[in-house]
Amino acid sequence: MNLILRYFKGVLLIITAGMIIWGCQSAIQAENEFSADVIIYGGTSSSVMAAVEVAQAGKSVIVVSPDKHLGGLTSCGLGYTDTGDKSTIGGLSREFYHRVWLHYNDSSAWIWQKHSEYGNKGQGTVAMDGENRTMWIFEPHVAEQVFEDFAKENKLTIYRDEWLNREKGVEKNNGKITAFKTLSGKTFKGKIFIDATYEGDLMAAAEISYHVGRESTSTYGEEWNGVQTGVLHHQHWFRAKISPYKIPGDPSGGLVTGVSAEAPGEYGAADDKIQAYCFRMCMTNHPENRVPFPKPDNYNADNYELLLRVFESGRKDWFNKFDAIPNKKTDTNNHGPFSSDYIGMNYEYPEAGYEKRKEIIQQHKDYQMGLLWFVANDPRVPEDIRTQMATWGLAKDEFTESENWPHQIYVREARRLIGEYVTTENDVLLKREVPRPVGMGSYAMDSHNVQRYITPEGYVQNEGDIGVSPPGPYSISYGSIVPQKTECQNLLVPVCVSSSHIAFGSIRMEPVFMILGQSAAVAACMAIDKDVAVQDIDYSDLEKELVNRKQILTR
Repeated sequence: MNLILRYFKGVLLIITAGMIIWGCQSAIQAENEFSADVIIYGGTSSSVMAAVEVAQAGKSVIVVSPDKHLGGLTSCGLGYTDTGDKSTIGGLSREFYHRVWLHYNDSSAWIWQKHSEYGNKGQGTVAMDGENRTMWIFEPHVAEQVFEDFAKENKLTIYRDEWLNREKGVEKNNGKITAFKTLSGKTFKGKIFIDATYEGDLMAAAEISYHVGRESTSTYGEEWNGVQTGVLHHQHWFRAKISPYKIPGDPSGGLVTGVSAEAPGEYGAADDKIQAYCFRMCMTNHPENRVPFPKPDNYNADNYELLLRVFESGRKDWFNKFDAIPNKKTDTNNHGPFSSDYIGMNYEYPEAGYEKRKEIIQQHKDYQMGLLWFVANDPRVPEDIRTQMATWGLAKDEFTESENWPHQIYVREARRLIGEYVTTENDVLLKREVPRPVGMGSYAMDSHNVQRYITPEGYVQNEGDIGVSPPGPYSISYGSIVPQKTECQNLLVPVCVSSSHIAFGSIRMEPVFMILGQSAAVAACMAIDKDVAVQDIDYSDLEKELVNRKQILTR
């Protein structure tokens, strides 16, 4: 009898222990599960505006951001805004630039210089537009604070440094995403999802159709897509006949760093290559705020041999894209045939895993950091350029958590959705009517160089740089931010939009990403209210809501 009692006590203890363990596991699981009407993946400017719109519409929203900082490139060095026609920028996007204006309208914002000393420098227009109460040129930390203010005022729930489990983290059922998991073990459930990343990781993990690289000119009946050998726009090509070989004119010695031995491809042909990345640098020559350019640990001066040959050819335009932003700082971008763009070194990035992406980003950082140090210090650099460059450095009061270096690389292009409607150059160039517009673009179709190759004559040349301006502002279709209905019914993609490579060269401007983020959020809320797929919302109702929010849809 005692044996039987002991047996049952043992069984009871095992069952009790199991229930306790199960209960703890359930509690842990519950603690790691989060739900909202709308789940937004990404920390970009588009993500913030989408979240603000959802919150202001009275819906619950969670932002799941792999980034610790909000705002993407807008708050990470791209302060000299690529605006195009500013009258097409409305809604929350314009509100952002109004808040920047409010900041600089206060004299306390001008720390390292007076406002009168800065003036109103800009891209063919004023930086500070008093009549419209907007400002288009700003410091990185100012932009980030504006985004943080948006988040605080609208009580946004944001989980930072949370990375999508891209291998098996997306749950789908009956053509809808139901939840996704992050690498930390958290699960986010929602009715509608928005992928507002530069890479389109949620879209890809949900097995939505997308494209990487350049389509051929025949794919969508375009002129400026595909390989563009012989097309020389802007100033980002080699004007002089420069040898690509270590021993000039002698192929036996091998190629200098940065030149590909592969043929560039036939004109107009498709390829899987993408335009170059770089960091948009916030620099200053103000002694009190300047940090000398650091020398990377793996510095190799041989990486910049081509630049020496460019200087030797007589080019003196090294400082042409040191664009002035307030407080004696710059938004410094790529300029010329050999500059901050690390041409040809990012092809793997869109599809790469997180660790590989970190490697690619570090390679770009090492290259660009070494480039800045090289020009400021190497005695072979022409003295006038070297001496002036040595007066510049990183801004001490920017990017203080990352040793004054931008924490976000400029992902100019990665994946692009293949959605209900593909925007092409024919839309940008106003050659056809755009159905169901949800915003406008106006900037030139701007692709940076894609590859550096050897011409048939034996010289080095860049390929892929395109700059074709539209005749006027153009509309962007709702169909370009939603997948095909057969693939997913509750996802919107306002950054990696459905467009051709060359059309994306115009769409990819930060004000447009903000516009499309807000429009996507309005559509998301309507889909929830009507309990329909995002593809099935009534466009006439959407149009009215967007106009009410001061979005500019057409001309």
